[in-house]
Amino acid sequence: MKAETYELAPGYYAPRVLNGCWQLSLGHSLNGPLDFADIRKAFYALKERGFNTFDCADIYTGAEEFIGDFIAHLQAEGNYQEGDVQIHTKYVPDLEYLSKVDFDFTESIIDRSLERLHKSYLDVVQFHWWDYEVPGMIETAGYLKELQKKGKIKHVSVTNFDTDHLKMLVDAGITIASCQAQYSLFDLRPEKKLQTYCKENNIPLICYGTLAGGFLSEKYLGKKEEEIKPETRSQVKYLQVIEDSLGWDGYQKLLALLKEIASHYNVGISQIATKFILEQEDVACAVIGVRNSRHVEDNNRIFSFQFTEEDKKCIRAFIDGYPNLPGEPFELERTIGSKYRNIMHMNINEEEQS
Repeated sequence: MKAETYELAPGYYAPRVLNGCWQLSLGHSLNGPLDFADIRKAFYALKERGFNTFDCADIYTGAEEFIGDFIAHLQAEGNYQEGDVQIHTKYVPDLEYLSKVDFDFTESIIDRSLERLHKSYLDVVQFHWWDYEVPGMIETAGYLKELQKKGKIKHVSVTNFDTDHLKMLVDAGITIASCQAQYSLFDLRPEKKLQTYCKENNIPLICYGTLAGGFLSEKYLGKKEEEIKPETRSQVKYLQVIEDSLGWDGYQKLLALLKEIASHYNVGISQIATKFILEQEDVACAVIGVRNSRHVEDNNRIFSFQFTEEDKKCIRAFIDGYPNLPGEPFELERTIGSKYRNIMHMNINEEEQS
C-alpha cells in the first residue's frame, strides 16, 4: 500500500504523513543517544513506501545534516533524482536576533540548509517569528519570497502562526502554501479560529504533535502519572498539555476509548488518533516523528480503514467534555511567564547569528 498524498500547492503533492525529525536533534532525547543506523534504515523503508517527505528545521541541531547524509547515500547509490526526497524545513531566526534579520542573513541561512541537505532547492520553507512585537516579520517573509523567485525555495509556508498574523502575511501578498500548527486530541486550539481562516484562504493545515510525543499509544494505557518519566523534550511539553486539558484520569479514559475503537479495525491507538486529526476540516498532513525502524509499517495502517460516523461522534463527544487549552495556536508558548514558554529554546543558533 502506497502513501496517500495531498496537493499542498498546484502540482506539489506530499504524503499525508510527513516524517518528523525534531526527535533527531541534539538534546531532544533524554535517554541517551539514538541509534542513527537504525533511523537511516527507517528512512529507506519510508521512502520505499511513498513517505518521502521529511519535516525538519534550521534549529533542529544535526537534523538537516542527518537527512543530507541520507540523500548523499542515495546519490552515491546512483538511484536518486532531485525530488525523490522532499524537504520541509523551517526558517527560525533566534529571538535575540530578530531585529537584525535582513535579506543577506536570510539567504545565508537558506544556503546553509541547502548545503546541509545536499539539495539544489528546498521544497517548503516554513517561516516562524518568535515575537510579534519585534518589527520585520512581513519584510522577512518577503525575503523568502525573493529567494523563491531565485529558485532556492519552491514554496513558502508558516509554522506556529496565529490567525491574525497569518492574515497579515496574506494581506501583504505573500502566498502561503501551508500552515503548520500543533493539533491533537489534547490540543484543539486550531479549531477556534485558525482552521476556518485557512479553509477560506486555501491554506492547508499541517499538524504536528498529533501523537503527543508518543503518549497516544498503548504503551501508556493503564499507567499511573507518577510512573511516567519523560523520554524526550516533546514529552515534557505534552505532559503539560495533558495536565491542562484532559488531566491524567481523562487521558486514561481516552486511551481506553481509542483502544476499543482500534480493536474494530485491527489497528492501534496511534492510528486512530492520527486518522481522527487527518479527517478534520482543511487538514492536509500530520507530522509523525521518526526515532527507529520499528514503527515504519504503522504509517500505512493509518490508511487501512475508514471510520464510521458513530466512531467519530464518539471521539468528538468525549474530547468536547473536557477543557481545551486557552488561546490560539502557540499563544501559550509565546506568553511571557507561561510554563509552556519556559521550555521553549528560542536562541539556538546564537553562535551563527551573532
